[in-house]
This record gives sequence, structure tokens and C-alpha cells, in this order.
Amino acid sequence: MIEITSDVSPIILNPTREEEIIQNIKTILGTVQGSVPLDRGFGIDIATIDEPIPIAKARLTGTVLTAIQTYEPRVEVLQVLFEEDHSIGQLKPIVQINIREEGDG
Repeated sequence: MIEITSDVSPIILNPTREEEIIQNIKTILGTVQGSVPLDRGFGIDIATIDEPIPIAKARLTGTVLTAIQTYEPRVEVLQVLFEEDHSIGQLKPIVQINIREEGDG
């Protein structure tokens, strides 16, 4: 199991398969849906930004799952958790994944 957050990290130019997958998921988590010119569906829909935290968590979980299943099918998402900062109303997704073996899925 690997845990991934949207924290910014340096880009690895010649990544291993695992590093590439992790990088891809970090990119998905860090991209606002609608901001990529030739693929407006890429990223995370932030329409729930003003919702109460429990509602936002539920909706963002679905958005994160859909985005990762669509754009990085080499992984199985085990769980989507959130780091919460109630003082500023911030949710930061933490995604737990397993990487599928090559040829699986």
C-alpha cells in the first residue's frame, strides 16, 4: 500500500514505473478540473469548495476516485482519506493505493 497526497514534490524526469504512477496521481490531485486546455475533464472538480466539510469530503471522495480510475488505471484505490484543517476549512486528500502488476486490470 502506498499513500499519496497532493503535496508538491520535484518532478522525476526518468521515473521508475512506481514513481511515474505516483507522480501522475499527484498531478491529478493537484489539478483543478477545467484548467487543462485540451482536456477539461482532467483533475479534481472543486465545485464543493463552499460545502460543509462532511458534505465536501463525501463528494470529493467520489471525484478523486473517478479521476484516478479514469486517468491512472494502473492502480487500485483502497481508500481516500482527508487531512482536515477546520480553522481554515481546508481538506487535503490522502489516497491509499495498490499498484497493479503489469498486464492486470
